[in-house]
Amino acid sequence: MKIAFMFPGQGSQFVGMGKDIYEKYQEAKEVYEHASDILGIDVKKLCFESTEEELTKTENTQIAIAVTSLAVLAVLKKNNINAEAAVGLSLGEYVALMYANYITIEDGLKLLKKRGYFMGNYIPKEEFSMAAIIGLDSEIIENVCNEISEDNNFVAVANYNCKSQTVISGNSNAVDKAIEVLKEKGARKAVKLKTGGPFHTLKMEEARKLYSEELKNVNFNMENSKIKVIKNINGEFYNKDDNFKQVLSEHIVSPVRFDKAIELMKNNGIDTFIEIGPGKTMSGFVKKDLKDLDIKCYQTENLEQLENTICEIKNMEG
Repeated sequence: MKIAFMFPGQGSQFVGMGKDIYEKYQEAKEVYEHASDILGIDVKKLCFESTEEELTKTENTQIAIAVTSLAVLAVLKKNNINAEAAVGLSLGEYVALMYANYITIEDGLKLLKKRGYFMGNYIPKEEFSMAAIIGLDSEIIENVCNEISEDNNFVAVANYNCKSQTVISGNSNAVDKAIEVLKEKGARKAVKLKTGGPFHTLKMEEARKLYSEELKNVNFNMENSKIKVIKNINGEFYNKDDNFKQVLSEHIVSPVRFDKAIELMKNNGIDTFIEIGPGKTMSGFVKKDLKDLDIKCYQTENLEQLENTICEIKNMEG
């Protein structure tokens, strides 16, 4: 059994996430308390008691999901369940880096607080939207986006989630136009997403510049880690020659290549995937792309799922 931990991104949040795990496990409780001390806000209250509107603000979402994932992680660690590879969706990459000890939890959470603030507040004053395009080759989607963007409009690929799902982002009218053309070209479905910012596109350049300054003050170190972490920007493992600060800065304006991450995990013999924190989105992508293989996917969104996952992994380990 070769395990990968997968850490979710924006869109998986919900009010009350992690509450039942917090109430049962002291390890989880300590994570929320430690995070609150680091950030100077009551993270527990943000996750358990805020409104959906408040939780959906980018500056809050990134912290809330990351801390919930870290709390679940603490319970898994207590049960001696560890992974040899880790990957995240956008903000989730930071939790993967914290898990692998490439970065401290304190630095990771402080970076996410700044990252969420810049991404939420430094975008052009335009109307943006995002849409998931299902059942069409990503190359066709790229070409359509390029054609539409030439006409004073902007739309680009933001996420390559899996072979059959690609997310586009841009001006609302350009996204609507792209959906229309892509359906004509054979897209099975197009779904508008709740998240509306032009994340992972060149429209985030101002946020990227501001965030680059924050990264200058942080140290990254992978020397003493046995865990491999996958980069969003190209779906490859971090290596000792990488400039972490540049990678994470570019991450804000570059599309997420989770499709390539799935391929890399498959090629490295990963057969057990555990999604750590709220949601089941990443598991869904893995199941779609690796449906012909004998793999197992687990979620840990609530106490029941977490304890079932622990039980099944321990049984498999014998």
